[in-house]
Amino acid sequence: QVQLVESGGGLVQPGGSLRLSCAASGSIFSIYAMDWFRQAPGKQRELVAVITSGGITTYADSVKGRFTISRDNAKNTVYLQMNSLKPEDTAVYYCHYRYVMGGDDWGQGTQVTVSS
Repeated sequence: QVQLVESGGGLVQPGGSLRLSCAASGSIFSIYAMDWFRQAPGKQRELVAVITSGGITTYADSVKGRFTISRDNAKNTVYLQMNSLKPEDTAVYYCHYRYVMGGDDWGQGTQVTVSS
């Protein structure tokens, strides 16, 4: 069984930065891609960023140029560096792993609040 543990969330002022981490433990097989999603109150969960096993990244238009997704394959860990944060970035952020053989896992979520 795989567990995904997120960390790095918190309260930050507009224009500030945070770095989220998501570490996987357990019986981990080949990972196809790692994603970050977010869900704001009263809104649907939305995809923020993706990084594939080959290192290809994609971003939601709303975070392009401000967020950077990266991964450490040796540690089965994915990161989300968030810069120039805006109040509209406030949400619970979830990591999501997708596997080559199918199936996926979700983290428990970490709160990010951008407010002065």
